[in-house]
Amino acid sequence: MTKVIGYFDGTDSALLTDLVCDGYDTLPISNGFDNAGMHVRIINKENRVDVLIGYVHKIYSPEGSTPHGAVTYQDVFHVCHTFDIPLVLMVDRDLREKAEALFDDIPECVYFVDPAEALSEVTEILHQR
Repeated sequence: MTKVIGYFDGTDSALLTDLVCDGYDTLPISNGFDNAGMHVRIINKENRVDVLIGYVHKIYSPEGSTPHGAVTYQDVFHVCHTFDIPLVLMVDRDLREKAEALFDDIPECVYFVDPAEALSEVTEILHQR
C-alpha cells in the first residue's frame, strides 16, 4: 500500500514532487484557516496519513489570538499523537530552539527539521514505519 504524506499549505513543492517521484502519495491538509485540503481535525484511523509535514507557522499562533473553536497546535499534536502520525515541522536549524520554545508538551511524534534536510528526514521516517 502506498504511503501518504499529508502537508500543510506552503510546503515546498520541490519536496512534495521528490516524494511523489519516490512513489509516495501526497494529500493537502487544512489547518482550519487556509481551507487548503482535508481539515486536520477530521483525520481518523480510516483516513490517516503516514506523515504530516508543514512549517511551524502553519500550526502556531500566540495564546489568545485564535477565535473560539479554531484549530490550535494542541489540536494538531493530539491528532498526531492519537493516530501515531509523525509531524515534521520545518524550521531553519538556527531557529529550532526558539521554535520548540513556542510549544508546550511536545509529543515524541513531533520532529523539528531544517527544510534543507526535510526530504532525507521524511524518507527516513517513512522507512521506519
